[in-house]
Amino acid sequence: MDKVGLGAVNWIVLIVYLVAMLGVGVYFTKRSGKNTDAFFTASGKIPAWAAGFSIYATTLSAITFMSTPEQAFLSDWSYAAGNLAIFAIIPILIYFYIPFFRKLNVTTAYEYLEERFGPSLRVVGSLLFVLYHIGRVAIVIYLPTLAITSVSSINPIVIASVVGGLCIIYTFLGGMEGVIWSDVIQGILLLGGAILVLVLGILTINGGWSTVINDALVNDKLITTDNFKFGAAAAAIPIIFIGSIFNNLHQYTASQDVVQRYQTTKSIKETNRSLWTNGILALITIPIFYGMGTVLFSYYSNVEALPEGFNTSAIVPYFIVTTLPVGVAGLLIAAIFAACQSTISSSLNSISACITVDFKQRFFDKTWRLNDVVLARLVIIITGILGMSAALYLVSTNQAETWNLFLAMTGLFGVPIAGIFALGIFTKRANAPGVLIGLILSAITSYFIQQTSFSPFAVSVMAFFSSCIFGYIASIFFPTYTKNTTGLTIYTKNEDFIKSGVKQNIS
Repeated sequence: MDKVGLGAVNWIVLIVYLVAMLGVGVYFTKRSGKNTDAFFTASGKIPAWAAGFSIYATTLSAITFMSTPEQAFLSDWSYAAGNLAIFAIIPILIYFYIPFFRKLNVTTAYEYLEERFGPSLRVVGSLLFVLYHIGRVAIVIYLPTLAITSVSSINPIVIASVVGGLCIIYTFLGGMEGVIWSDVIQGILLLGGAILVLVLGILTINGGWSTVINDALVNDKLITTDNFKFGAAAAAIPIIFIGSIFNNLHQYTASQDVVQRYQTTKSIKETNRSLWTNGILALITIPIFYGMGTVLFSYYSNVEALPEGFNTSAIVPYFIVTTLPVGVAGLLIAAIFAACQSTISSSLNSISACITVDFKQRFFDKTWRLNDVVLARLVIIITGILGMSAALYLVSTNQAETWNLFLAMTGLFGVPIAGIFALGIFTKRANAPGVLIGLILSAITSYFIQQTSFSPFAVSVMAFFSSCIFGYIASIFFPTYTKNTTGLTIYTKNEDFIKSGVKQNIS
């Protein structure tokens, strides 16, 4: 397959976007450097709609931007059940989880784990997040770079370096406020870019929308009754929906990059509104991104054929660089970069929050004389370079299998940690030794279940419940480790939590 150049106009559009993102970081530099509250939570000054947009952009990476249309292109819309699951868990988050995060006024999610179980769980949760997200930064840079360079003549080292390097700089400068407003711009760009692909794709097909719909119905590209049959198959909507609920519970209750945004708004009501904003955006995503894949299926069925042996993971950038007008293609490649950078910047700021708050402030505040904001910025540089270096290594050596193994191993603990948060909130008996045992046993269980024919969504369900069940049963054998849970479980949700003689109220 012949690769195509991006062209001068497209490069100009792309450079303008990248410089604009850098400008956002520069604009918020002074405000973000005041203290850690400003750097990590934007001093609680973010409007609900912007926080919701930021959550949305954070959870939607460039991998999703390309893989969701690919899924619709190759199969159907069954995975859209995962987007519905986000909307479904919002009432659970608002009623059962947000009150505790806001009550404790946590900077990191894992501060709750310390208050409920002890410092060991805080360290474990925080460390696993840091390790996984350093790896995730590398993959989020690497996979879109691979896809774009497989269809264009752009140097992959240049893409990975520019995307990663600029992201490190504006995250370093602007703190969480810069990250969130960058997310808003990037979220608008990636949504607008997807709509543009959708519209322009339809316009290039003879018969337009009617041809697309006809192709989709004839080839079962939407939803059929077979999608609702239970079983181990990944395409079964009930399994996708249920599994996605627990995957999302992990992301929205136990993953620092999302939980950190709960403190960026001025009140608990604003936090709740931000979640509803994110939920609405998740619903809007369904017809846009899955529709994009359906349109591309119709286009390559009627207008032209894909090259022989084409890797469909690059189908979106291939359509952009080979079909769309000059300038528009640059804008849409910028949208893919935007999806990359929104995820990377969130990971870097959240990693720095974990290192600064969960380790430096908690254990080394008296021995580490380094200013907290300076430390946070150093962490962003170091972890950003680590992630970018790993991405460049993957680009130059194609050792993705090894890196995927690393992500798989650290990711085994993701949903089980969500189970620990659930144990803390919904039970009184759970304690530190019990939930640690439950976490390990659940990760082992998840590993062996992954070797079966069960879909990843079914594995998520089993991982969550095994963590809860093993953790609860194991806690029975350590009754002396059970802490005072006043104000920390649903049974005393409306009571004050008292720490070191100071009452913490819901705000």
